[in-house]
Amino acid sequence: MKQLSSGNNKELSDYCHYIRGNSFRQLKLFKEAQKELNLISKDFPFYYLADKYLGEIYLELKEFDKAISHFEKLEKRTPAQTPDYKISVIYQNLGLCYLHLQKFDKAEEYLFKSKELKEKENDNASLTYLYMNIANLYYIQYKDDKAITYFEKSYSLSKQIKDFDKKRDAALNMAVVEENRGNFKKSLVYRKEFEQWKDSLTNQNKIWALADYEKKFAVAQKQKQIKVLEVENQLKNTQRNSLFFSAIGLLIILTGGVYLYAQKAKNGKIILTQKNKLDQLNNTKDQLFSIVSHDLRSSVNALKTSNSKLSTTLETKNYEELNQLIIQNSAIANGAYSLLDNLLHWAMLQTKQLYFHKESVHLNSIVQQIEYNYKPLLLDKSITFENSVPKNIFILADIDSLKIIFRNLLDNAIKFSNENGKISFYTRENNSEYCELVIEDNGIGMSQETIKELLADNDLLAKKNDSEIIGTGLGMQLCKQMIKKNNGTFTIESEINIGTKIILTFPKITNNG
Repeated sequence: MKQLSSGNNKELSDYCHYIRGNSFRQLKLFKEAQKELNLISKDFPFYYLADKYLGEIYLELKEFDKAISHFEKLEKRTPAQTPDYKISVIYQNLGLCYLHLQKFDKAEEYLFKSKELKEKENDNASLTYLYMNIANLYYIQYKDDKAITYFEKSYSLSKQIKDFDKKRDAALNMAVVEENRGNFKKSLVYRKEFEQWKDSLTNQNKIWALADYEKKFAVAQKQKQIKVLEVENQLKNTQRNSLFFSAIGLLIILTGGVYLYAQKAKNGKIILTQKNKLDQLNNTKDQLFSIVSHDLRSSVNALKTSNSKLSTTLETKNYEELNQLIIQNSAIANGAYSLLDNLLHWAMLQTKQLYFHKESVHLNSIVQQIEYNYKPLLLDKSITFENSVPKNIFILADIDSLKIIFRNLLDNAIKFSNENGKISFYTRENNSEYCELVIEDNGIGMSQETIKELLADNDLLAKKNDSEIIGTGLGMQLCKQMIKKNNGTFTIESEINIGTKIILTFPKITNNG
C-alpha cells in the first residue's frame, strides 16, 4: 500500500491512504492513522468517512475542538450523501465533545438530538450508553434529579442487552446514586450486581485467552512433531556412525540432567515464594488476633460496665446520669464499630482482596458526604465544620478508599478537638498536576515526636503501656496505605494546644483531560 500510494495515480493513492489510515485506526495507532487520513484529497468519493474517522481519533486523543470541526462537517451533509453511518452517532459524539469542554448547553442540545433519533432506531445498546452520557451531563451540573432519571433509564435498558461492559457500568451508576441518597441497602444490591457483571466479563476474557492458548499449544505440538520427524530422518542417514549415536546419547543424558536441575531449582523458588506468602499471612493473622484480643475486648468490657451502671441508674431514676451513660454507650459502640470497619478494610488490603478503581472524583461532593455522616458527632461537641474545597476540582482516585481516608481523619479531628472547636477542609495551590488538600483543626495538637512516629513506616498496629491501651494506630496505618495506593502523599503539621493540619496530595484531573 505504501509503495502504491507513492505513484502518480491520485485516485489509487487516495484509496491506499484511506485503507492504511483505517487500518491504523483499528489498531489504535492514532498518530499514524491521522497522518494517512490527512493525505486524502477532497475529491476522494469516501472523503466524508475520513472526516468521521478523524473526528473519532481526536475524540479518543481528547483533542475535542479538532474533533468538533470534523463532526460539524458531517452534520452539514444530507443522509443521501452519507449512507455509511447514522447521523445520531455524530450528534452523540458532538455532545460528548462539548460535555468534556464543559459547554453544557451545547452538549445537552446534541445529546438530545441523538436521543430523539436513537429512540426511533430501537438500538438499545447504543441508547444505554447515551442515557449514561446525559445522566453524567446533569450530574456534573449538580442536577441530581434529572441525572438519576437517566441513570435509571440506562440501567433498565441494560437488562435487554448482552454487553457486559454496559451492564456493569449501569449497575455501578445506580450503586453510587443509592449511596448518595443514603440508601445503603439498595446500593449494596447494585454493587453486588456490578461485581457479578465484572466477574462475567473476566470469565469471558479467560475463555478467549484459554482458546488462544490451546491454539498456540496445538501449533507448538505440530512443530514438535515436525522436529521429531526431522531428527528421525537424520538418525536413519547416520545409522552406521556409532560415534554419532554415542554423542546423541551423551547429549540426551546431559540435557536430562540440566532439565532436572532446572526443575528442582524452579520448584525450590516456588516453595520459597509460597513459604514467604504463608509467613506474611500468618503475621497478618497474629496482628489481627492481637487487635481483637486487646482493643475489642476493652471496648466490650467498657460497654458491659456501662450497662451495669445504666441498670442501677434506672432504678434510682437519676435521669441526668442516665443521659450521660447513654451518650457514653453510644460513643463506645461507635468506637468499636469504627475499629471493626477499619479492621475489615485493613485485612482486605493486606490480603490484596480490596479492589481499587481510579476514576474522576468531585472532591467537594465527597467532603460534603463525609460531613453529613459525622454531623451528629460535630453537633455533640458544638464543632463548626467548614468545607472550603472549590467546586471545580476533580482528582484521580478510588472513591471508596477516599471516603475511608476522610472518615478516619475527620474522626480523629473530632476526637482531639475541644468543645466549640472548628474543623476545616480546604485546598492550597502548589502546581497543576497535584491537588493539595488540608484538613485543619484547632484542637489539642501533638508533639513532633508523635508526628514522627505516625509518619514512620512500621507494621505495629498498637501502642500500649503497662496499664492501658493508648491506641491501635490502625486507622492511621490504613489511611497511609490507601493514600499510597492512590499515588498520593501524606504529611502532618501540628503544635501543642494550637491545632493540627493533615496535608494530603492526590493527582489532579485538569480541564483538558
